[in-house]
Amino acid sequence: MKTTLQSLFGLNGKTIVITGGGGILCGTMAKALGDLGAKVAILDLKPESADAVAKQITDVGGSAIGVPCNVLEPSSIQEAAKIVESKFGPIEILINGAGGNSKTATTGGTTVADLIDPTFFDLDPAGIQFVFNLNFLGTLLPTQVFARDMVKRKSGVILNITSMNAFCPLTKIPAYSAAKAAVGNFTQWMAVHFAPANIRVNAIAPGFFLTEQNRFLLTTNDGGMTPRGETIISQTPMKRYGTADELIAGMVYLLSDGARFVTGTTLAIDGGFSAFSGV
Repeated sequence: MKTTLQSLFGLNGKTIVITGGGGILCGTMAKALGDLGAKVAILDLKPESADAVAKQITDVGGSAIGVPCNVLEPSSIQEAAKIVESKFGPIEILINGAGGNSKTATTGGTTVADLIDPTFFDLDPAGIQFVFNLNFLGTLLPTQVFARDMVKRKSGVILNITSMNAFCPLTKIPAYSAAKAAVGNFTQWMAVHFAPANIRVNAIAPGFFLTEQNRFLLTTNDGGMTPRGETIISQTPMKRYGTADELIAGMVYLLSDGARFVTGTTLAIDGGFSAFSGV
């Protein structure tokens, strides 16, 4: 059979679940998948956000549904799976997009005075646990539910979302950095574990993209950049933040049959941030 770009990278008709699909980044990814002809189930803790993204897909002729789901509750994930399967059939691709940070797991600055100020020492364990659970367990638990049928069918693709933090931790966000490092390691573990069942597991590692979860760290109330934001831009060779649509090509590649011999890898999409030594 002749190999074509469509046969290599086409996702038409695929049933895809994306958790956290009501957010800025995953919502953009979900809409791109809809444009490519996939049947997209957008899972989100906020049903109205999931439904809004699904409507944007169906309004232009795509196939999508919004499904309420708490990725930290197995019963909620199992119920979501039933809804998706009843509407679209067997789930072929899982994107673990749910995640994020919290102010309750964030420290202050990095000067000696900041270290004396007990921001690190007084971090709320509950806040740290929430961030770690959201990112790591929020990847593990949906995989337990959605990969079970993939194993039975001996076919499937899983895509996780890590971060630049997975390679080198950033200041102020210890829980988020540790959790994303765990997701990166877990991606490799799953790739090995699921390989006998012909299930591929990879990840993308976004650099700096403005979202509602990090805006408080990177921008001022008047729309300017915080000192942290200025540092990020100075350390990013392309001298800007990424835009959500710039995640799409990497996502499509890792999900597609064109990457059928690619598993256990993390693709950085970061404007060169991870390549820059600072000098």
